[in-house]
Amino acid sequence: MDDGLNRPVSKKLTNLRPAWRFLKPYRRQVLWASMALVMTAGVTLSIGQGIRIVIDQGLSDGSSMILSQSIWFFAILVVVLTLGTFVRFYFVSWVGERVSADIRYAVFSHLINLHPGFFEENLPTEIQSRITTDTTLLQTVIGSSVSIALRNILMFCGGLVLLFVTNAKLSLVVIASVPFVVLPVIIFGRRVRNLSRFSQDTLAEVGTQAGESLRNIKIVQSFNHEAHDVQEFDKRVGVAFDIAIQRIKQRSFLIALVMLLVLGAIATMLWIGGQDVLAGRISPGELAAFIFYAFMVAGSVGAISEVYSDLQRAAGATERLVELLGAPSQLLEPPTSKGFPQNPEYSLSVDGLSFTYPHRKSIEVLTDVNFLIKTGEMVALVGPSGAGKSTLFDLVQRFYDPTSGRILLNGTNIGELKLSEVRSSIGFVPQDPTLFSGSIRANVTYGAPESDEHEIHEALELAHALKFVKQLPDGLETLIGEGGAGLSGGQKQRLAIARALLKKPDVLLLDEATSALDAESEEYIRQSIQELKGRCSILVIAHRLSTVRQADRILILSEGSVVADGNHEQLIKSNDLYARFAKIQFSNEDLMQDKARTAG
Repeated sequence: MDDGLNRPVSKKLTNLRPAWRFLKPYRRQVLWASMALVMTAGVTLSIGQGIRIVIDQGLSDGSSMILSQSIWFFAILVVVLTLGTFVRFYFVSWVGERVSADIRYAVFSHLINLHPGFFEENLPTEIQSRITTDTTLLQTVIGSSVSIALRNILMFCGGLVLLFVTNAKLSLVVIASVPFVVLPVIIFGRRVRNLSRFSQDTLAEVGTQAGESLRNIKIVQSFNHEAHDVQEFDKRVGVAFDIAIQRIKQRSFLIALVMLLVLGAIATMLWIGGQDVLAGRISPGELAAFIFYAFMVAGSVGAISEVYSDLQRAAGATERLVELLGAPSQLLEPPTSKGFPQNPEYSLSVDGLSFTYPHRKSIEVLTDVNFLIKTGEMVALVGPSGAGKSTLFDLVQRFYDPTSGRILLNGTNIGELKLSEVRSSIGFVPQDPTLFSGSIRANVTYGAPESDEHEIHEALELAHALKFVKQLPDGLETLIGEGGAGLSGGQKQRLAIARALLKKPDVLLLDEATSALDAESEEYIRQSIQELKGRCSILVIAHRLSTVRQADRILILSEGSVVADGNHEQLIKSNDLYARFAKIQFSNEDLMQDKARTAG
């Protein structure tokens, strides 16, 4: 699957163009910033004329009044420049922050609706780095670098015009030096751009490795893997550092070369201008003004060359973000939803279902699977590891679309329903419960945030979680860490069950939901499931006899196909695969109890 993340890197600053659409809602703020930018540039350029007046009329003529007027003129310019700088800086920075936030929101809101397969091929930690690091870089460019670039372009153009107005002959010296300044910018700029993209990629890898280790800190420490992880992290940081140093060397050399060429041109200009002043061809004030404008033009060229590197880095960052925004979802929403029929006979129907993962097309995970689950019926799904049980759960929730066949939920093909409709009708309890950092209340009401206290307590009681939640210091408001840190495996599992039950789903999917529970808690969950029978349809992946025996029917899944269907007593006599599976998976105690019951 090509999600567009591996395309060749473009070498054009036009990659920044998609970012401009995020500026459109803030045209008014951009206008204020632009007006202030033009005003400050104009005021700065006016200072050169002020210098000429002070020297030629105030100092040379010895006029105290003209000198005082010139000083007041300077004071007014400074006040206007200060106010304009404040307005420009405020609005430019505001726009940078706002656009950065909008881009983060746009990328996240797009990604969170993509098919899960996208995140199997693109590491979430790297994506996280793009959302944070790349948008921060764009924020810097939009909130600072672009303003600096535009200001210096205005200063360059205005200064160049005033140079010719002041002294055309000396201006030719400045013009002659421009190609020698621009050429290095173009040559070294390309190298900086490539190194910038490479630098961003290596920094993302650093974040990926750090995030993976810290999220799985118990495994890292359990296997005494700290030293190896530190060594690997140091290696990645070293690579990122080396690439950054290469980029810095290129930028430093570029800046130094530009300064050398510019200052060389200014020295030549000073020698020529000094000769003209001595010869009386120009006044000292004109030379001073010309020097001021020359420095202004030179400084603008140097600033533009430095900002150009920032723009190149931002172009690489924008390209990466646009790739994320343009990543297509493999799950297409129907234009309109058919909705659910009233009182359907079957809550879940699977018809001729076959499936291969997009990135493993040579392996068919499910092959021509067919079964029906009546409304209110409980069905256990049994089979060896790799038979396709969890994949079937993914397809029922429409995390993937089947290669062929169809899945009907309450009588309607799930491909003809909105994704939100499909998933709101299904409650899912994974084998490894996932909880989020925050309060227990927020985790339990994750799928039904509008639930009242009575509904929350009822779901907790059904999941046999109400007692331990009440014993916690802050009850439902107790804060837990990422992944449910601070709770036992059984407590996390029971909260996951309560979360699924609070949705009041039509179909409840239990992926070995009692695997992390002790015998007493398992019994309570078994009783809860028994109470739920008839209220919603239940499809459970089961490896324990207590769960299997509880089901109305059992489906045997082997090598991606349903090979048998019946209850426990029927299958243990008629299906060799189930009999072998029961012998291996079920506890000896359970088998002894089952044999005793059968013999009796």
